[in-house]
Amino acid sequence: MLLAISALPGCSRGPGEQSFSERDAIPVLVATAQEKTVASQIHAIGRVEAYSTVEIKAQVSGEVIGVHFKEGQDVKKGDLLFTIDPRPFEAALAQAKASLAKDQAQMAQAVADERRYEMLLKANVGSQQQYDLAHASAEALRATVAADKAAVQTAELNLSYTTIRAPIDGRTGNLLVHPGNLVKANADTAMVVINQIHPVYVDFSVPEQRLPDVRRYMTDHQLTVKAAVPGQQATSESGTLSFVDNTVDTKTGTIELKGLFSNADAKLWPGQFVDATLVLDERPNTVLVPSQAIQTGLDGSYVFVVDKNMKVHTQPVVVGENYDGETVVERGLKSGETVVTDGQLRLVPGASVTIKHGLGQNGVAS
Repeated sequence: MLLAISALPGCSRGPGEQSFSERDAIPVLVATAQEKTVASQIHAIGRVEAYSTVEIKAQVSGEVIGVHFKEGQDVKKGDLLFTIDPRPFEAALAQAKASLAKDQAQMAQAVADERRYEMLLKANVGSQQQYDLAHASAEALRATVAADKAAVQTAELNLSYTTIRAPIDGRTGNLLVHPGNLVKANADTAMVVINQIHPVYVDFSVPEQRLPDVRRYMTDHQLTVKAAVPGQQATSESGTLSFVDNTVDTKTGTIELKGLFSNADAKLWPGQFVDATLVLDERPNTVLVPSQAIQTGLDGSYVFVVDKNMKVHTQPVVVGENYDGETVVERGLKSGETVVTDGQLRLVPGASVTIKHGLGQNGVAS
């Protein structure tokens, strides 16, 4: 019996041999707890809206004789867009001015007669009837001249409508009329539509349960809204929350919000769907670990921490929200501690571990 025991492996080992504890070290993946700035966010699907949209329509009827832009072109406020044949309106203006001149001459004669009969009446030479007739004639011509002046103003206004200019800065859409087309005043179809895309709105909705959070944080600071084209989150645009609707949609249980974006590079396009993120609050110096490091036991959440002797122990933690695969550790863990992210099923407190591979750039072994 003693010989059999002596034949078993002993505590001593020869060169190149591993001890019993080294051979039984459990391979695991690890990561380092890191301090970061995290944000409390609400994610939603948003849609880009033009800051303002103007449908360009003619205010007088006539033939289009000039189009001074190309469809899809950016235009500035005041730029000439269309010219309608001005000749009929020039003729109407000339006629109105001629009528005004004629009636002004007649009014001058009537006013002179009125004054003459007034003097005669005061000198007891003329009759009251003659003065009354002269006064009535002068008043009628005064009214006629006033109407003529209004007609001249109308003719001038109609003539000015033959040149159509951009009322806002923006980008033109499809051109629906061309030189030679006849247009009607205030037609149902616009000649072109201009969208202002600097800035733009992003319209999105959040659940009504998040409305108290939105209102609470709004009182503290200006809320940030981020918008990214799906698949291009790395190049998201930042804006500010500019609008909260005054009612909750009873059909969907959501409330509409809008973010205002300067859109200087025109990355956001009206009608485009984007991933919208409303940032409620930012928390600096927050400890985060990969979410797979968090374990759940009878007493709550915990992690396996690897010490400098490559042994593990359990560490109770209080966890918070998840952010892109990472979990906030409110209490129980310090930045820089090493936690196990894979292989926990084989671990017990005090077990020896070995790291499968070196740590990657993100701190997770791969």
